[in-house]
Amino acid sequence: MAPLRFSANVSWLFPELPGLPERLHAAGRAGFEAAEVAWPYAEPPQALASAARAAGLRLVLINTPRGDHEKGEMGLGAVPGRQAAFREGLEQAVLYAKALGCPRIHLMAGRVPQGANRAVVKGDMETVFVENLRHAAGVLAQENLVGLLEPINTRLTDPQYFLDTPQQAAAILQKVGRPNLQLQMDIFHWQIMDGNLTGNIREFLPIVGHVQVAQVPDRGEPGSSGELDFTYLFQLLEDEGYQGFVGCEYRPRGDTVEGLSWLRSYWDRWGHPRTGQ
Repeated sequence: MAPLRFSANVSWLFPELPGLPERLHAAGRAGFEAAEVAWPYAEPPQALASAARAAGLRLVLINTPRGDHEKGEMGLGAVPGRQAAFREGLEQAVLYAKALGCPRIHLMAGRVPQGANRAVVKGDMETVFVENLRHAAGVLAQENLVGLLEPINTRLTDPQYFLDTPQQAAAILQKVGRPNLQLQMDIFHWQIMDGNLTGNIREFLPIVGHVQVAQVPDRGEPGSSGELDFTYLFQLLEDEGYQGFVGCEYRPRGDTVEGLSWLRSYWDRWGHPRTGQ
């Protein structure tokens, strides 16, 4: 059994700092060895790569572009009529991933179009998503990259998001049938949509390529008060042999570094060599 490896999601952590390079530096000083960024596209890729190297960090995950933010888009993978824009965004994501040495890209499904009935458009959206995912798998395979599908809860976070349960995502992955596409497990979303975390983790972990964590329902640190017992969940991931990264995608309730006491305790238990400077 090996310790879990954690990555700092610098789109969420260190919000007191103005930009991604500064947040990457702070993550390195806090003891992280890896980081992830939701949308890195406002920064030149080489500048981010340089900042990550200077901080002693590996970048392990980015998202595809969200689309037209002013029109409320949050990814394009399953959105009818936006196939060309999804593929353009994929090319941009691959360019960044290569420059950053980042092996994984979250292929964002997107939202049910405004005014549409989810039940009515679900079949068409799934068809578009499967087509786009097959295309993406081929593009990513040429660069030895992995694509990830993340269900996002539709109860609290994003009522219009198309992909909202691990069961739905796993069924789509099975239809696509490409080995370099995997499941992204955000425990925050899975708990809100379905609960049954022990059963779902054991069932789906063989196809999981990345994990993210936050407390429920307030999306705070794993050490904060809430529904989830992360001591148990981390032990479960260890026992099940999970070897990927665990992304810290949560909203710090105060100072980010002070709020990392839960992680320092975990590292201390394993004799982690980098427990913050």
